[in-house]
Amino acid sequence: MTVSNFCLSILCVLVMGMGGLNAFGNGGESPVGNVKFPTPKNLDEWKSRRAKVRRRLWQLLGDLPPRPATPRVRVLWRKPKEGFVLEKFEFDNEAGATVLGYLCVPDGLKAPAPAILYCHYHGGEYDNGKEEILKAWPTKTPPAVELTRRGYVVMAIDAYCFGERRGKGPAGKKETGGAEELSMSKLNLWHGRTLWGMMLRDDLMALDYLCSRTEVDNKRIGVTGMSMGSTRSWWLAALDERISVAVCVACLTRYQDLIAAGKLRQHGIYYFVPGVLKHFDTEAVVSLIAPRPLLTQTGDRDGGSPISGVKTINSFAASIYHIYGKDESFRGVVYPGVGHQYTARMWRETLAWLDRWLKP
Repeated sequence: MTVSNFCLSILCVLVMGMGGLNAFGNGGESPVGNVKFPTPKNLDEWKSRRAKVRRRLWQLLGDLPPRPATPRVRVLWRKPKEGFVLEKFEFDNEAGATVLGYLCVPDGLKAPAPAILYCHYHGGEYDNGKEEILKAWPTKTPPAVELTRRGYVVMAIDAYCFGERRGKGPAGKKETGGAEELSMSKLNLWHGRTLWGMMLRDDLMALDYLCSRTEVDNKRIGVTGMSMGSTRSWWLAALDERISVAVCVACLTRYQDLIAAGKLRQHGIYYFVPGVLKHFDTEAVVSLIAPRPLLTQTGDRDGGSPISGVKTINSFAASIYHIYGKDESFRGVVYPGVGHQYTARMWRETLAWLDRWLKP
């Protein structure tokens, strides 16, 4: 049995045990659910449901250790770069792991500046992590250079199993990559929580640190990323009101549509949260971001985000922003002929959206 098939076997057990969907049938039948989340009639109704959805999300992530009031951060070094100072830091997440990250501070700041929490992608590139902001990707100019040039403070951390956190799982250096990720998922299930929840917890601790920096205007903080970084972004913005703007590229996945398309294999085991489909689908999570500005960008050939689901999510989100009277604060873009990728055009749209909503 391959790692991928084993991951799916675990997921089958979890889903059936939680009672969220019909049991898997024989002969290749698809266990498509029928979880509906109707559009609210008015703002009061939505605000009541919104609070319940957010509470439920925290419950579904499992028994997460409480975050410390103030992360204990150690700055490892500072280096001058092209237009900014690159700072490497680490903090104890007080759940058995050390989190490493980068902070990029533009040269010549004279007042607190807007900031970006940048979430790296997955792609099976476990050596990537926080280094993504220093790479010539998605264009020839690295994100850290482009964003600091525009006046943003930028932060990125390594997620579990990525970057300098590879080989830190239950088996130590004996396991890296997908094997380590699978072991971390198993370990967290034994502790009554999800790996996804622990990843978000680290991101929220990074946000705690970002908000504490004197260089940052903590009323103007954006979050963005592609693929796994996109999913981290919309979950984080849904859970934490300190994020004032979000840009999510790819991985706008509606779970019921993913099942119907037979594409569960498109996502790693870290991504799955038991019990979600007992209550709602992705549109409920994404819409918690309203009325704060949100841009979603998805290719119509992205295998991990069936276009039918993308359209449902974008349509529902647009209806919620309309209820708030904030239609201009949401934009959901679908690119014809584009797969699971971050194009130069998407990057330009990301920068324009951040500038529009985060700059005075």
